[in-house]
Order: sequence, then C-alpha cells, then structure tokens
Amino acid sequence: MNMYIGEAFVGSGPNAAHLNVVLGPRNGPVGTAWATALSSPSAGHVPFMVVLQPGVPVKPATVFINKAALSGETHETMTWGPAQAGVARGIQECLLEGVLPVEAENEWCVLAAVWVNPSANQADEVFANNYKAAKDAVINALGLLPLLSDVREAASRVHNPFYTPKD
Repeated sequence: MNMYIGEAFVGSGPNAAHLNVVLGPRNGPVGTAWATALSSPSAGHVPFMVVLQPGVPVKPATVFINKAALSGETHETMTWGPAQAGVARGIQECLLEGVLPVEAENEWCVLAAVWVNPSANQADEVFANNYKAAKDAVINALGLLPLLSDVREAASRVHNPFYTPKD
C-alpha cells in the first residue's frame, strides 16, 4: 500500500488533541505531499519537522501541520512545545516498538495535522494527549481502522465535541 490514513482524538476540553496522519513511502504520493506541506507555509500555519530535541528529528521524518492558526504567545508555545513533543514521542515509539515497519525508519514519511485549541492552558496535558493521539492515529492508520461495522454504528449517532444533532 502506498498510503495509510489515520485519525485519533484524545482528551477533553481545551487541552484535548485531535490528530490526522498520512504516512507511507517517501517515493510515492506521501513523499510528494510531505515536501509540499513543509514548503507551503501560510498565514498562521508554519509546517515544521518534528524533533525529539533540537537537531534530532523523529524517524520516520514527520512534518507537523497546525490545524488551528497560531493565535498568540501561549497558543504558539503550546503548539511548538508540548503538542510537538507529544507527537514526537508518539511517532518515535511507533517505530521503536515495531508498530511501524522497519523500512519506515528511512524510507517513509509522516504528515501530522494537529489541532491545538487556542485556549489550551495545561502543557503536561497537551503533551500527554498529543502523545497518545499520535500513537493511536498511526495504529489506526496501519490497522485500516475504523472497521466498516464501526463506521456503520457511528453513522446512526453522529456527533463531535463541538456539536451533537438534536435527533
């Protein structure tokens, strides 16, 4: 398969994490999307490489794409600090624990679209939620989850943290 797509939502309130990931070989459409994302910043959105610490990028190479436009010093700090660190640990553990195949280390790349609420205010909670969401999103992607049976069941009760229809 050339591309895997996953999603995860962890936590509640302003410190929750919502991640979408696209991952796969660099020499396919994921690699093209990765390079395009990294080289296409826009107002309030500055894609950047995910690092474990300065000068030590995650393997497989991962680009962090903020879904919420950066809106002030606290939001920027929560995005570039604990959210990015959580994604770094989650993606890296997926490789080290064998969730990702061995060839992913140098032959794959990951796009991580990450929601950090502009009202986020607890760095440790933002970190923990993004760490778990990053791992869950990769696991979901590689497992081709959710199953159609789960989608069918969820379709009868559509909702999200911002809206629940009055049926």
